[in-house]
This record gives sequence, structure tokens and C-alpha cells, in this order.
Amino acid sequence: MGNIQFKLLETLTYILKNLIIYLLLCIATFLMLKGIVRYIPMQDNIGFLQYKKDYLHILPWKIAFYTHVFSIIFALGAGFTQFSNYILQNHKSIHRIMGRVYAYDILIVNFPATMIMAVYANGLLPAKTAFVVLDCLWFYFTYKAVSEIKHRNITLHKEYMIRSFALTLSAVTLRSWKIIILSVIYIGPLHLYMIDAWMGFVPNLLFAEWLIRRKRKSKKPPLSFKRHYIEKYNIADKSN
Repeated sequence: MGNIQFKLLETLTYILKNLIIYLLLCIATFLMLKGIVRYIPMQDNIGFLQYKKDYLHILPWKIAFYTHVFSIIFALGAGFTQFSNYILQNHKSIHRIMGRVYAYDILIVNFPATMIMAVYANGLLPAKTAFVVLDCLWFYFTYKAVSEIKHRNITLHKEYMIRSFALTLSAVTLRSWKIIILSVIYIGPLHLYMIDAWMGFVPNLLFAEWLIRRKRKSKKPPLSFKRHYIEKYNIADKSN
């Protein structure tokens, strides 16, 4: 009876954890789609473009902007699938296809587009520097993830994918931090953009590194869930 209860608790914990993660990712995707759809008319007086009137006449910037806006959702969607154990174990072909979509979208489509946007970013040198650093790290981590899987280095592949996707999610967190900061304190648009440019990806990267190190530690022979529960709460093991 004790074994059944612990197995049930372990299963429910696993399901709840994954449900919360996917729920948050679904909300993030929905918000991104909502933001993308409003640019479909391709009018110059909508959303972010209202603050970029000085660059609207620059054709490379405009092409880069729309390329990024309409392609980043594919990187987000494909990236979600790469962390699904179910897809990896039961639908490996889908995992590989979505992995290629993710890598090509970033390395070939979004890297050059976002680099052009970084050069023309608002927020003067601090913001421009932030976006250039973000773009270079995004390319590097994604490239390394592809390189490591080609050499069958599964662990390193997973670690670089975590870093890469953390930066992919900056498309969401960049907007989220802006709302959070303005809800706490008023900052002028220029300084807000400087701060937001770094806040959009640095916390993501720090979380990714923490998660990677946590996974490395968990690979040491860990206590079973049951034994951990017993020792933590000082419960006698009655299953024997």
C-alpha cells in the first residue's frame, strides 16, 4: 500500500509540474500571436512601429522587422516540442523535424534580421549593445546545440538547447518586464528601453544556467522519491 501511495504522489507531482510549465508556455505563445496578428495589415502606425518612425524609410530595417515578427513564432512553437519527453520517446521524427525548423529559423532567418534591428535599436548604445549581445549568444547557443547533437553529445546538446530557448523566450520576457517595471515605478521611455533590453534576456539566461546545474547535480545517484520523502519527514518505511 505504501509503495502505491508514493508512486501515485510521484506521478501526480510530475503531471502537475509539466502542466504548469506548458500552461505558461501556451499563455506566452498566445500573447505573442496576439502581438503578431496586429501587424498583418503592415501599416506604419501600429504598435512598436509608432516609435520607429525615423527608421521606416530604411528598407533593410523594415524587411528585418517583418521577417522577425512573422517568423519568431515558429521558433517558439518548434522550441516547445524539443523539451517534450513524450515526443522525444514516441515521435522521434517529429522531434527531429521541429528541431530543424527551430535551428533554421534562428540561424538563417532570425539571426541576420535581429542583428539589423539591433543596430537600429532605440535606447542608444546600452540598448544596442544588449541586443547585439543577445543576438550573438542566441546564434552561438543554437549552433552549438546543433553541433553537439551531430556529434552525439546528448547532454551538451540538451544544455545548449536550454540556453538557446531561454533566449528565444526573450521575445516574451522583453514585453513582460516592461509591464512589470512600469507597474512599480515610472521611468522615462529612453531609460526604460535601456533597462528592458538587458532584463529581457539576462534573467532568462541566469535561470537557464541554474536549471542546467540543477540537472547536472540530479544525475548523481539521487535518493528515490520515496526515500527522499521518508527521510525528509522522518517517516518509517513500512513497505518492507
